[in-house]
Amino acid sequence: MQIRAVCGMFLLFLLFPAGLAVAKDKSSDLAAQVKALQARLAVLEQEVQSTQDYIAICNLQRAYGYYVDKAQWDQAADLFAQDATLEIGLRGVYVGQDHIRTYFHHLPALKYGTVFNHMQLQPVVNVDPGGLTAKGRWRAIMQVGILHKSAQWGEATYENEYSKDHGVWKIKKLHAYFTYYADYYKGWDKGGDPPPGPIPGFPPDRPTTESYGLFPDVYVPPYHYKNPVTGK
Repeated sequence: MQIRAVCGMFLLFLLFPAGLAVAKDKSSDLAAQVKALQARLAVLEQEVQSTQDYIAICNLQRAYGYYVDKAQWDQAADLFAQDATLEIGLRGVYVGQDHIRTYFHHLPALKYGTVFNHMQLQPVVNVDPGGLTAKGRWRAIMQVGILHKSAQWGEATYENEYSKDHGVWKIKKLHAYFTYYADYYKGWDKGGDPPPGPIPGFPPDRPTTESYGLFPDVYVPPYHYKNPVTGK
């Protein structure tokens, strides 16, 4: 009986260190797995947030286009940050949401016989890693017309900046580079029309940041992003 007890104790002595080592290895593996899962979760959370930011910015810019189409100037101005800037064509830079709102109200009202379509297309949106700022490039196809008076086609390329204010994306900088205006009846093969001129009695806060020619001149608005394939 004593021999059996001694053998049992000896067996436990031999097995206990091995069992402890196995338990320790399992604990270490579990900790490593948990750490890896936490890292992966953080990446997934960032990807989800970036996706949500992209959708919010696209909705913001498209909402701008719809409000401008219908001359809903206060709705359009509400999309801008308090310290935002607006530069449309060669009219100069207007600074601050209040001044942008006033600028909009100097534009024509939507009434019988008018068309002011500004379709927001081809977004390329890049959200900064911090998730508080972003840049976007868009194309606006414009149809501007007044019954029995004029009808024009136009295109503007936007290079915009956005900022997140208390979780809400707003337009921080809107810069519309006009590339062409053309008379609908003449067609662009007959040459282009000049861009909209300065607003009488309402000068900009700053001069235009870039001077360029519209069609038939060729001007490529600068890209905010590098080539996604070459990185150049």
